[in-house]
Amino acid sequence: MKITDVNAYVVVPDYGLGESVTHGWQWTFVTIDTDEGLQGWGEASNVPRNGSLLTGNGIRAVREALVGEDPRTIEKLWHKLFRRYTYLGSRGFTSAVISGIDIALWDLLGKALGCPVYDLLGGPVRDSVPVYANAWFAGCRQPDEFAAAATATVAEGHDAIKFDPFLEMEPFHTAYLDGQISAAGEEAGCNAVAAVRNAVGPGVEILIDAHGHYNVPTAVRLGNRLYDESQIRWFEEPLPPESFVALRNVREQIRAPICVGERLFTRYEFVPVLEQRLADYLMPDVVWTGGISELKKIATLAESYYVPISPHNAQGPGQILAGAHVSMTVPNLYRLEHAISCKNAYDSFLQTPLAWCGNTLELGDRPGLGVDLDMAAIHASLDPQWQIQQTL
Repeated sequence: MKITDVNAYVVVPDYGLGESVTHGWQWTFVTIDTDEGLQGWGEASNVPRNGSLLTGNGIRAVREALVGEDPRTIEKLWHKLFRRYTYLGSRGFTSAVISGIDIALWDLLGKALGCPVYDLLGGPVRDSVPVYANAWFAGCRQPDEFAAAATATVAEGHDAIKFDPFLEMEPFHTAYLDGQISAAGEEAGCNAVAAVRNAVGPGVEILIDAHGHYNVPTAVRLGNRLYDESQIRWFEEPLPPESFVALRNVREQIRAPICVGERLFTRYEFVPVLEQRLADYLMPDVVWTGGISELKKIATLAESYYVPISPHNAQGPGQILAGAHVSMTVPNLYRLEHAISCKNAYDSFLQTPLAWCGNTLELGDRPGLGVDLDMAAIHASLDPQWQIQQTL
């Protein structure tokens, strides 16, 4: 079997959150065709600020390195692409491009062998994948609004929810400056979390996403207050991801468990986090860190330190499915993330909807990823900027 073509499709999903919230957010789907008529698909999405246009063009750039290769040699092709741009930097942009290719290759292999991807990874250790709800709570401003939204999420069957209550920091998302928050902004955010805790009770896990917004003293103060007042399960990305020294500084002072990893790329960047005991949970992103191959390796690495993983998911359905197949096979899984407001958008690009059941995702036993893309829906939703680029 040989690869005959590799294509990328950058689409604009309907998140249902309003254009002002999701402007510049797209999903990048990848397809790989073979001379035996099989097609595999993956995802290489990146947001915000048109990141998916960049990864889509990255897929186009590596096409010639893949055509004519045997798609079953996944490990060989992973390393071929990883070393291809080593002078540019193989982690970050390059690993995101690799991710989309890698996921599509695993889908292809599963279809060729007639079994689901999780069987190829060693077989399942659980019947379904436990999830937590990234609730976002778009539009909530007051504590009672956060409480009502959380109650509604729990009523849908979720027993773990995540959100960022510090609205003052929204303009600084991916725009870190001094890492500080005003006293009023801190009070408003902590009051929102307290209202959620009072509304959902002690049996629901509350995860707080700090989005890497804070400096060391601010992160320590917020994390300790949220843990003491509202018993949060974790404080996620308390700092920007660049400095492990700063993360150690926080780690030594904070009482809340720490989760990091969505902006760490490949197994190599997770090694110091584990060796230096810098986090309680790891959240590698399957469409950024290197695909199914790399997520499995990171999970196995973390298992040897008895650290649970919780794959990051804030993109499209390929990310959910790829993360879920790995999650089926690793003993040290905490939960798989999913964005509850994106469920309709996920399904709009798939031939069959994802099988959610309360706080779990069921994969079934169909070959490959188990669900195929709806190519008509993809072509109908192509980003206009992407369509222009394809004519150049």
